[in-house]
Amino acid sequence: MVRIVVPIKQVPDMERVKFDSEKGTVDRNSAPGEINPFDLNALEAAVQIKEKVGATVTTISMGPPQAEAALRDALSRGADRGILVVDRAFAGADTWATSYTLATAIQTLGQADLIICGEKTVDGDTGQVGPEIAEWLDMPHVAYVSEMKSVGEKVVVVSDMEGDRYVIASRFPLLITVTKDINSPRLPSFSDKLKARKAEIEKLTAQELSAVGDPSRFGLKGSPTRLSKVIVPSEEGRKGEIFRGDLGEATMKLADALVRGGLLENVE
Repeated sequence: MVRIVVPIKQVPDMERVKFDSEKGTVDRNSAPGEINPFDLNALEAAVQIKEKVGATVTTISMGPPQAEAALRDALSRGADRGILVVDRAFAGADTWATSYTLATAIQTLGQADLIICGEKTVDGDTGQVGPEIAEWLDMPHVAYVSEMKSVGEKVVVVSDMEGDRYVIASRFPLLITVTKDINSPRLPSFSDKLKARKAEIEKLTAQELSAVGDPSRFGLKGSPTRLSKVIVPSEEGRKGEIFRGDLGEATMKLADALVRGGLLENVE
């Protein structure tokens, strides 16, 4: 039986979330939370393996108490177990501290055979946490997986990197990060949603993780990255200008416009 762990993150609906331009922060309470879309692909890949060869699928999330909703959603989509890593000590974590905390939680639960992560999160967009978890756990990892060819004694995947496709085989344990091309996540049935509401969501706190990990590496104090400001780009529409007249006149007008825009040096 393959033991699969799928780290997931609850993110705000990025189409509806608001940004505080003065403070340079994201108002996470301005939009409802949902499972990071790339993590849904990771979960679907895990459930498909479970259905084909047999596996246990454990989802794990580090976040505030309300992230429990994301874990229940994962249970309704085929996961067997939901673990919430929750403690004020984890607040303010960057990708380094987040990956360390999640790796420590996975060690606390018992080493996994296969860890499947989404390629990245829509609120951070770094793609760092998955590979960093693998490094903390000292296991091989393959990024940008777009196809699962087989899972048996070896895991055979297709990785899309820099325009090329690589077929890679690895033994367990292994961590992969998957792209959105790998599958189309299923929708949970109404009965599965009802069942997930009654399921137990297990909790892991900083004290429990401290038996395995180093508490000084949790949260803000364990984060070497410091965010000073978030800049929200203005949403200006594209502008156009039409230059009329004969070819010579239109060319001169175009050249003047390029000079004014700083795209062409005035040679006069």
